[in-house]
Amino acid sequence: MEYVHRMSQSAKPSRTSTNSDVPVSAAGTKAAAQRLKMRRELAAAAMELFATKGYEATTVDEIAAAAGVARRTFFRHFRSKEEAIFPDHDDTLVRAEAVLNAAPPHEHPLDTVCRGIKEVMRMYATSPAVSVERYRLTREVPALREREIASVDRYKRLFTRYLLGHFDEHAHAGGSDDPLLAEVAASAVVTAHNHVLRRWLRAGGEGDVGAQLDHAFEIVRNAFGTGFAAGAPLGGEKPQASVRTSGDVVVAVARTDAPLDEVMRTIQRALGTP
Repeated sequence: MEYVHRMSQSAKPSRTSTNSDVPVSAAGTKAAAQRLKMRRELAAAAMELFATKGYEATTVDEIAAAAGVARRTFFRHFRSKEEAIFPDHDDTLVRAEAVLNAAPPHEHPLDTVCRGIKEVMRMYATSPAVSVERYRLTREVPALREREIASVDRYKRLFTRYLLGHFDEHAHAGGSDDPLLAEVAASAVVTAHNHVLRRWLRAGGEGDVGAQLDHAFEIVRNAFGTGFAAGAPLGGEKPQASVRTSGDVVVAVARTDAPLDEVMRTIQRALGTP
């Protein structure tokens, strides 16, 4: 399968900022930090009330009061009380997309997606106690569980779009299954992440979750990696390395400047070896 890399506008190098840009950038960063701080304070108040009073008995007014703000302030940050215990997902989605946009041109697309979803795990691992309590609440309250599922679907759509952007549609005009491959592969990455995350949360947030996640991703790569050409080409350039198979013969073609580890990984995937 031949895949091409389509660089988005956000992935292009930005022009050097002028001095007049600096205060605006600093102000924007400060505002974003204040916004996230308030969202987390509202989330903490909501979780405490849900745990003590129960989800159904807790009102938005009570959450706002517990956080020391007005009702209108609550609705500037969240649309509903069930959304309030997930304060970081919007920002994490932005960071995950930034990882995709800034991916090195020769990186395997599936590796890029695995790096992107690590931003989600980082969000949970930053505050294990909060994450464990949130997990307990989402298991007990259907409305919170549905909100969590909706958040997960946003990541899956992001990763599916990214993988879809790495195959040459003209080379597959005859009705290929590549769009299906992209969606299934993206779902596999998200499922692997969520499996490791739930196991870690059930263990009270203990253990080396990073190593567990890497192991899960290796399983996904072995299952789907050969469907996406390693070394997503940039523009009209050829991939760093590619493999063709014919019967029992495997032919590897690589650029002279291709990293050796990338070439070996491409061959290993073609052979189906770890």
